[in-house]
Amino acid sequence: MNVLVLGSGGREHAISWKLAQSPKLSKLYVAPGNAGTTELAENLNIDVNDFNEIKKAVLANNINLVIVGPEDPLVNGVVDFFLKDEEIKNIPIIGPQAEAAQLEGSKEYSKRFMQRNNVPTAGYESFTKETLEKGLNYLETQNPPYVLKADGLAAGKGVVILNDLTAAKKELKAMLADAKFGDASRKVVIEEFMSGIELSVFVITDGKDYVILPEAKDYKRIGEGDTGLNTGGMGAISPVPFADDNFMKRVEEEVVIPTIDGFKKENLPYKGFVFIGLMNDDGNPRVVEYNVRMGDPETEVVMPRLKTDLLEIMQAVADEKLRDIEVEFEDKSATTVIMVSGGYPEAYEKGHEISGLDKTEGSIIFHAGTKEDNGKVFTNGGRVIAVTSYGKDFNEALKQSYKNTEIIDWEEKYFRSDLGFDLQKYLN
Repeated sequence: MNVLVLGSGGREHAISWKLAQSPKLSKLYVAPGNAGTTELAENLNIDVNDFNEIKKAVLANNINLVIVGPEDPLVNGVVDFFLKDEEIKNIPIIGPQAEAAQLEGSKEYSKRFMQRNNVPTAGYESFTKETLEKGLNYLETQNPPYVLKADGLAAGKGVVILNDLTAAKKELKAMLADAKFGDASRKVVIEEFMSGIELSVFVITDGKDYVILPEAKDYKRIGEGDTGLNTGGMGAISPVPFADDNFMKRVEEEVVIPTIDGFKKENLPYKGFVFIGLMNDDGNPRVVEYNVRMGDPETEVVMPRLKTDLLEIMQAVADEKLRDIEVEFEDKSATTVIMVSGGYPEAYEKGHEISGLDKTEGSIIFHAGTKEDNGKVFTNGGRVIAVTSYGKDFNEALKQSYKNTEIIDWEEKYFRSDLGFDLQKYLN
């Protein structure tokens, strides 16, 4: 099979790494890819939202299956584009159609879906520029911390949590009146704060059946001890020590099954990954958000724990035969440490040469924001490299990842050295 993966980050490199292990794979293409994917695939210089160019590449390279990595093309309707085009409508594409992709594209849409399908989540109200005054009054009725979420896609940075009412009001004005997050914050959801500890649960569905993939815990804040600005993710750990069998049974019964049943009930065609951001509130699972693709950096620990042929799973999803596949996972822990450009998630420089990649041992190196030029690798984004390692527990795996973060180097590199600090108490 010839396969095309859309995307350019660590998630897409990890998916490509797993696909490349399949005996069913003939040739792998990644669009646009990065310096890491060139080692496994042919990179195609195509924007993930340029559907006409994607179509041309699919036909020119005799592609048999397309896997969509990021959320943007899904929300923008790439699956619908394929289904409506006579020349490519029979080529399977993994991802939900645009209507179902609104589960990530709109926080309000997602909340309404949860309410209709009795999926446990936080209470909320949503506001626009025209109802700003009502929003300010609503904040006064809430207890801190105040949770404000841009309704649309904001590259993982549209959620603000504040303890001070005055600051929360100022932020609401910035989001609605000053368009702080552009179109994404034309509408803002104000949500009841959920206490507890977060984790990510991943499901793959063919629209009828589902498989729950290994769960993961990611670290979104830039600073040690979960301080500072939100990022796209500074690292991840899988499995999650507090997600025991009892908790995961409740997640399946109270969250996963009602979600998949909701797709069927509401006629939302869905073939792909469902990322469920969860809060463990004293053993009670509550949904923070849905994403309609795999998470990043969680994919960099989920894919290494997947023992079953990923291409076989993807084929089963396309053929609606997921129930016929037995999916197996590694018992070992996997951790990933994200190395970022200095200044990220605010202003940062690109184009610094990366050294030491060929000197690492005992870890899998996934590229995120990198590019290759004349055999050299340079930084090309905020999140640059993901260093993934295995261990008997997350501490052993992290020790190995950190060993290699010291070897890989570029000007103004940064990474968090405290991943797993909040999970130590859950170890036996």
